[in-house]
Amino acid sequence: MKEQILEKIRQYDTIIIHRHVRPDPDALGSQCGLGVMLQDSFPDKRVYMVGADEETLSYMRVMDQIDDRTYEEALVIVCDTANQERVCDQRYKTGAYVIKIDHHPNEDPYGDMLWVETSASSCSEMIYELYLHGKESGLRMGIEAARLIFAGIVGDTGRFIYPSTSAKTLRYASELTEMGVSFPTLYEEMYRTSPRLAKLNGYILQNFEMNEQGAAFVKITRDVLRKFDVKPSEASGVVSILGNIEGLKAWVLFLEEEDSIRVRLRSKGIVINTLAMKYNGGGHPLASGATVYSWDEADRVVAELTALCEGY
Repeated sequence: MKEQILEKIRQYDTIIIHRHVRPDPDALGSQCGLGVMLQDSFPDKRVYMVGADEETLSYMRVMDQIDDRTYEEALVIVCDTANQERVCDQRYKTGAYVIKIDHHPNEDPYGDMLWVETSASSCSEMIYELYLHGKESGLRMGIEAARLIFAGIVGDTGRFIYPSTSAKTLRYASELTEMGVSFPTLYEEMYRTSPRLAKLNGYILQNFEMNEQGAAFVKITRDVLRKFDVKPSEASGVVSILGNIEGLKAWVLFLEEEDSIRVRLRSKGIVINTLAMKYNGGGHPLASGATVYSWDEADRVVAELTALCEGY
């Protein structure tokens, strides 16, 4: 599959790379790591990385702006996006050929060519493997592409503590640092916390609820966000703060937005992506997201999560 993808890349003069809405480090790391690598490897090609900019991840990359005509006769590659509706910038459908590269369960097999590896720690890890496959035939990996890919791997492995981290993942991280990536500098950018967000973390630790079945939840309303002057995009990363609570099996963070409530599900072993799929979402077995539209619906998510914990 990697060779087939490289052959398609060689065939097209214009390549446009997408990822999912509300990106995390792996989304940008895989998208822009691939994009910068292709720019370095094929300087005569036009390579664009598109989608809405994410202020909290501006240290990684600012997106390119292109017009609709650019998609004519273009190869489109979508990274780290399981479902079509979550692709940021739906113009991806207007390209001449679409490739999906992803590590989430393949519930929505869109595109003309698919490379899905659910065993990969991250989509960024897959992009590095694409480089390893093609480096003898012309692919180049500069320090900027290496930095972006390393950030993506770090983000989706929680600094190498999540179960998806393998010996291969650690080996790849070592090889990327040998290319010149300064992980202390990168970590400072990735994990810098504003006083506002630190206070919200304190609120979560003081206000989460946990039942005897080992399920926990916390509701962050718009009033709470206003109180701490935190944007929803900033708050989405705080879900992991509950991960070290003793006796916890699985937990959910509800984040109220203007017209919906984002659901961030995490687990220490219970498969939760099937629950996420029931509520307009999906993701990994132990880390998923969903969307509900009322607090009554949020309470049903908690009840179903509790039932999963009770049987585990």
